[in-house]
This record gives sequence, C-alpha cells and structure tokens, in this order.
Amino acid sequence: MAIKTKVYINGRLVGFHASGEKLAKELIQKRRAGKLERLINIAWHEDTNEVYINTDSGRVQRPLLVVEDGKIKLTEEHLKLVKEGKLSWKELVEKGIIEYLDAEEEENTLIALDEGRLTKEHTHMEINPISILGLMCGMIPYLEHNLAGKVLHGAKMFKQALGIGTINHFLRTDTESYLLYYPQKCLVKTRVMDLAKMNERPHIQNLVVALMPYRGFNILDAVVINKGAVDRALGRASYFRTYEAYENHYPGGQIDKFEIPAAETVGYLGEEFYKKLGEDGLAEIESPIKSGEVIAGRTSPPRFLEEISEFGVIKEKRKESSLSIRKGKEGIVDTVMITEGDGRNRLAKIRIRSEMIPELGDKFSSKHGQKGVVGMIIPEEDMPFTAEGVKPDLILNPHAIPTRMTIGHLIEMLAGKAASLKAEEIDGTPFNEVSEEELKKMLLESGFRNDGKETLYDGVTGERIEGEVFVGIVSYKRLFHMVAHKMQARARGPVQMLTRQPTEGKEREGGLRFGEMEGETLVGHGAAMLLQEKLVEDSDKVVELVCERCGTVAINDQIRNRKYCSLCKGSRVYPVEMTYGFKLLLEELKALGIMPKLVIEDKV
Repeated sequence: MAIKTKVYINGRLVGFHASGEKLAKELIQKRRAGKLERLINIAWHEDTNEVYINTDSGRVQRPLLVVEDGKIKLTEEHLKLVKEGKLSWKELVEKGIIEYLDAEEEENTLIALDEGRLTKEHTHMEINPISILGLMCGMIPYLEHNLAGKVLHGAKMFKQALGIGTINHFLRTDTESYLLYYPQKCLVKTRVMDLAKMNERPHIQNLVVALMPYRGFNILDAVVINKGAVDRALGRASYFRTYEAYENHYPGGQIDKFEIPAAETVGYLGEEFYKKLGEDGLAEIESPIKSGEVIAGRTSPPRFLEEISEFGVIKEKRKESSLSIRKGKEGIVDTVMITEGDGRNRLAKIRIRSEMIPELGDKFSSKHGQKGVVGMIIPEEDMPFTAEGVKPDLILNPHAIPTRMTIGHLIEMLAGKAASLKAEEIDGTPFNEVSEEELKKMLLESGFRNDGKETLYDGVTGERIEGEVFVGIVSYKRLFHMVAHKMQARARGPVQMLTRQPTEGKEREGGLRFGEMEGETLVGHGAAMLLQEKLVEDSDKVVELVCERCGTVAINDQIRNRKYCSLCKGSRVYPVEMTYGFKLLLEELKALGIMPKLVIEDKV
C-alpha cells in the first residue's frame, strides 16, 4: 500500500491524497486555465511526499513564462498583438502564458535564461534574465562578469554615494545631508537605471582611469587622484548639518529668549564667541562659523529666584544657554528658519554648510565594489599622459582586479571609452549588453587600440613607461566616509561620573578604547609596561589608602587631618596606586555582601 501524500494549506494539514505529484499538476493546470485564483501557489515536495498550497498574503512572487514540452507558450503572434496594444499583461496572465511563482513553488521548477537554452526538462523561462536581480544589482553594468560577492559589495555602496538625494533639497531640514556638485549621467547605463530614473538623481562622475601602480601611493586598495581634476570639482560636495534651538516656556511665565547674552549673564562665554550673531540672537546667513562659536544666542531664566536687591526689587540674573556647532563641523551658515515647535515654543533651525573637497583618506568606489581611499593627490603636471595628452583622473592599482575577479569593471572601462568616442550612451544591462566584440569594433573605428591599452609617458621624467597601460572611462561614486568626519584625537578631556574613565565616542570628546586585544599586542611586542601607562596612567589612576591589617580601603579625613581604617579603627594605612574602576568593583562587591580584602606588601 502506497504512502499517501500530506496536503497543507498555508502550513496547516488539511488531509491526504493518493498521488501528490498528480494533485499538484492538476491544480497548476486549473490555475492556468483560470479555474483557480492566479495568486495561489502549489508546490509538491517529492523528498518529504508533501504538497504545500499557499494562498496567504505577504508572499513575494515573480512572473515567469510558462514552458510546455520544451516550447514557451508565448508565440510571435502574441508578441505582435502586445506591440499593437491589442493584448495586455493581465490577459497574458489570464491565458496562462505568464504565471506568478513564489519561493516555494519555484523550488519545483527548472527555469531557462533564454530560448537558446530551452530543453524538454524546463518548466519556465525568464521574461528577461535581469528580473533575477534586484533594483541595486540591476544598476551594475556587465554584472554577470563579476564575482557574486563583489556585486553585493557594489550594491551595498549605492546607498553610501553622494549625489542629488532630493530635488527639494533647500527646503528640507534633515539633520545631515550631502550634495555632490557636478554629478553626471552614466556613459554605460542599464535599463534598470532608466526605470528608476537615475539620470534625474545622478550620483556618479565618469572618470578616466588608468590601471597601473604609481610610485607606491596606490598600494593595496588606495587610489591616486589628479589634483587638476580635483580643482575642476571632481568629487566636490557640500555637507549640511541642521541644528535646532527652542525658546522654552517654564511654569510661572518664565521663558528662554533668543538674544546676544549680556556680559552680566551667568556663564557668559566672551565677546568673541557671539560676534557672528545678528540682532535677533541668531547667526547671520553666509557668515563663516568656527568650532566653538555660537550659532544661536540664548539666555534662560534662573532655576531659583535670586536674593532681593537693596531697593526691594527682585533682579533676575539670566543663565547662558546658547547653541554652538559640533566640534570639527565648521562651515558657513546656509539657512536660518524660525517656526513654532511642540507646545507653541519658538523654534530656530540653523543649517551649516561645509565644502568637502576630496583629500587624503576620502573614499571612492566604482559600481563593481572596487572601493579605495585616496592615497595621494598628484599635481596634474606629474601625472602620466598618453600620446594625445590625456591624463587619467584616477590611477587604480592593477592588483585590485585579479583577486576580486571584477571583469565587469574592465569591460565598463572599455564601454565608457567607446561611449565617449561615439558620444552616445552604451547599454550595459546584465545579460542584454553591448558585447565586448562590438566595443572593440567601436574603438578600432575611432582610431584606438581594441584592447583599451595605451602607451603612457611619465609626467615627472617625460620618459615612455615600459609596457602598455589599460586606460578607460568608468563611473565612480564618492562615498560619505570622509576623513574630516572621522579624525579624532584627545589629550585630556571629560570623564564618566561613575567610573571616572574617559567618555566614549567622538562627539563627546571621548578617548580611544585600548581593549583586550590591543593589550595583547603590547605584550607580544615585549612592551608590557606600556599597559600600565595606557590602562592606568592615561585612564582612571587613583591613589587610595589601604589598611594593612584588614585589607579594606581606608578613610582620609582631611578636615580632622586623620587617616584611619573604618573597620578596625587602626591607623596603619598606606597609599596604593590602583584604577578607580577597580576601587568601584570593590565597593560593588561590598554592596553584594562580599567583603574583598587586599593583601599589601612592600614594593620590591
């Protein structure tokens, strides 16, 4: 007796059937004939002998062409009717020529990429192979020539690219935003870009790229950039930061006030900090602001009423509560807006604009995941040049290509070169692109070598560089990882109240964390004593008195000038160097009912 097939609907067992395969085929045929709802999916799992029927919402489905006996149901006749507008997509779905599959039913199918690969075993065919890809990956030209991991890398960096993020940019008050000065259309485009209208939101610049080492400045993933190109606004962008300041209302009718604080204000900073403010207490538009300068002058009422003056009048001494810009975010006042916030409090929004010119350490990337930081900005006269006098904007290390297998990057360089010579966009849509042979033909017709290589001359010595260099045009993105926003240094600064250790984070003037692994590297270098300096001296060193007899932290009564142990009342206490974090641990252990004791000995 044959084992019956379990039948599940939306994950719930509803019954059994004699033949799962037969049931699945019958249901699929009924769906294609229009007797069942089009969005139902049926999957037969041969290994577990189960049929899964899914009708619930939230499933991701994708359309595929139906194949029967090795032939697609879509005929030339259908295509003709579609072109004439007599046959719609909906009708193709209703006729069972196109059907929607979810992830579960797709497990039971064999899908062909195109008609040339169809066999009797195939059940479906892609309408267009690009539908395999998502939006981001679909915007990477010649993607099928790349390693899959690098494609994902490239797709991940689309969201980090600077460009024109929004058209109403100057009306918005985002906390942080960027604007690339001269974004360009891609010379090598994909059809997905057209669908996403990427040319209306450009985010790249087409750069002349040479694949060659340059005196060690582009070692590993670093890139060398032409200073002349930077002067012509390559990768130049604006960084906007919006600050908010409220005029709060307090109980008793008191209120904050935007104004230039008077000299008698409690906490007055000094005249030089307020010199960029207008009469209303807010920064003047287009005035340059340096670190520490005030952008919104504000005074607050005192927390408690002051003493009555000699004339019996209560004189209110206001407190300074102005808003300054963040450290390292200097710039120019771009916009000042005044409106009402929650609770009818007056609100000022001040936007600061900083010009971000590419510098050493800034990040650039192509669409193929070939990311790198600027290793050197070379004067234009020192850059290598071709016989025609063309100088590359960017020099990429050739070692970045073989290990990453981003052949799509190389083909895009060829295509970009051909596109600039032909003065037309070239289609690099994955699986549908202009072939490498056609690109080579275009280059030959324009009087260039068909392999993209060129003879280059050293800009410093004027000598011919041995061997040919691969030169082409490829779209590069400037990413928002900028060295100006990541630089951090600290000598002395704020500490946490509880542990007395330096604060954490760049915004709070924090220290650099010297962790466990960093400590091990010092031990490995034979510089173990440096641990004392990093983890004690530079952190939370404290000298505490410890009782010799009972090993607890003793008391230093400075008022009575007495040093004694609170436990045994003895006076044999000695100073011991320790970290405040350790002293805190001892106190917390006491709070848990554990009495830790220190055994102290003489220093050897």
